Amino acid sequence: MKTENKVNIPKDGLIGMKENFSADALSGFLVFLLALPLSLGIAKASEFPAIYGLITAMVGGILVSFFAGSKLTIKGPAAGLIVIVAGSVAEFGGGETGWHLALGAIVVAGVIQVLFGVLKLGKLSDFFPLSAVHGMLAAIGLIIISKQIHILVGASTSYTDGPLKGKSIVEPIDLIERIPDTLMHFFAHKEVAIVGLVSLAIVFGWPMLKLGFLKKIPAPLMVLVVSIPLSMYLGIHNVKEVVGPNGEVITKAFSPLVSFDKGFFEILGINVSFDGFSQSGTFIKYVIMFALVGSLEALLTVKAIDMLDPYKRKSDTNKDLIAVGIGNIVAGVLGGLPMISEVARSSANVANGGKTRWANFFHGIFILVFMIFAVSFSNYIPNAALAAMLIGVGYKLAHPREFGHMAKIGWDQIAVFIITIVVTISTDLLVGIGAGILLKIIIHLLNGAPIGNLFSAKAKIDGNHITVQGAAVFSNFIGIRKAINSFKFSENVIFDVTHCKLVDHTVIENLYHIKEDFENEGGSFVIKGIEEFKPVSKSKHKFAAVRK
Repeated sequence: MKTENKVNIPKDGLIGMKENFSADALSGFLVFLLALPLSLGIAKASEFPAIYGLITAMVGGILVSFFAGSKLTIKGPAAGLIVIVAGSVAEFGGGETGWHLALGAIVVAGVIQVLFGVLKLGKLSDFFPLSAVHGMLAAIGLIIISKQIHILVGASTSYTDGPLKGKSIVEPIDLIERIPDTLMHFFAHKEVAIVGLVSLAIVFGWPMLKLGFLKKIPAPLMVLVVSIPLSMYLGIHNVKEVVGPNGEVITKAFSPLVSFDKGFFEILGINVSFDGFSQSGTFIKYVIMFALVGSLEALLTVKAIDMLDPYKRKSDTNKDLIAVGIGNIVAGVLGGLPMISEVARSSANVANGGKTRWANFFHGIFILVFMIFAVSFSNYIPNAALAAMLIGVGYKLAHPREFGHMAKIGWDQIAVFIITIVVTISTDLLVGIGAGILLKIIIHLLNGAPIGNLFSAKAKIDGNHITVQGAAVFSNFIGIRKAINSFKFSENVIFDVTHCKLVDHTVIENLYHIKEDFENEGGSFVIKGIEEFKPVSKSKHKFAAVRK
């Protein structure tokens, strides 16, 4: 069976395009149906003009496909970066000015991502503890929900008084504090609320339908199919401002509908501004966050989709980082959001039968065709419908199952997971992920990990035998992975942890995935001595951290 799969691996390049045209074109079209509303919604939530979400998806499909190191991932704007993008627009001054200046940080971050790939830092994701990464993603999900729940019912997400009056609220704590007030005035804009609630019901209810042929239709597309005629029936239209009893403008009102005042060819051009260099602290902060968090999310998606690939192909993560970096440079110059390898669209590509990188290319082509011929259609899309889609995305990121999964693995993992969430929501992503890493290191030291071994892997190779001493933990796993990568997956390798004091959750989970890789290629990977350890917590989960 395995040999047959190897023989029938889809070819790459133009030959692969011809060989798999029908499968990739169909998958690309189905992914386009999913990407279209999500790209618009992500752009709106990120304080970008909505159409520039489509610009990112187009560049990520048409251009990046030629450079990508992964075969099945779909490149485009990501919900996981909404918090960073919206924060950058706000800190650079908000509105159109903030958008232009944020683009400069995106372009510079793209250059850094290219350098990451050139310097072969595709292994970057191996450094971060999985519990902190999942905590970061869950925090992002909660932050997305905290804002979109207001938009769902037409409530304001701007400050109504004080020095920030009229500015968009970006602080998660402020957005969370306003939720009770929004719920108390749930039907202040009842038509918008009806559209939002119906859309939300579709987002959560559609996947539960048992009819197989309906599952091919993405839930976000069905939201548009229902919400657009519903909003027209209810007479929803954009309101520019609210006028007081004496004719004075009180505040700008919510915009119930997406609004485009330009066509595709009118928006093409250079939109980036590098004047943000003058705000050096803010500029550097967001360059780091775009480059680091974007690269981390992209790499994690590539690893996840490789595990779903029916042909068990392994992506070139360094090449893929270069490709994403190039895409971010071009998208940023044109006005688009930062892109990553996006997990929902990539998973849909695998489920739809995509076989090569051309599925991503075709998804970009369909985005382009839509922008040229049908972009005015987007003027009818209710913002409440986009909010419902994003609440669905946020729920998946912060799913209760994630909390349960971490708790099952052990108290140490749920502690890191929760502290990452709390600090991220209270401060920002960099501080949050830093807090998770710091707590993880403290736990390791309390469990006997040698200080000198925390960032240096003591891995020795003797024939087909790898021996690790001291500790095998997330912070030194890059060195351990290097030793493992010196072997081919078709070989028989013994990985000996007998002389370790501690093996953490991140390393154990990665070792089990590596074991599967060896077995898929006809080799073997035996983890020797692990049975001599006991769990750090009372967990019996196979991925629980263990110590002697």
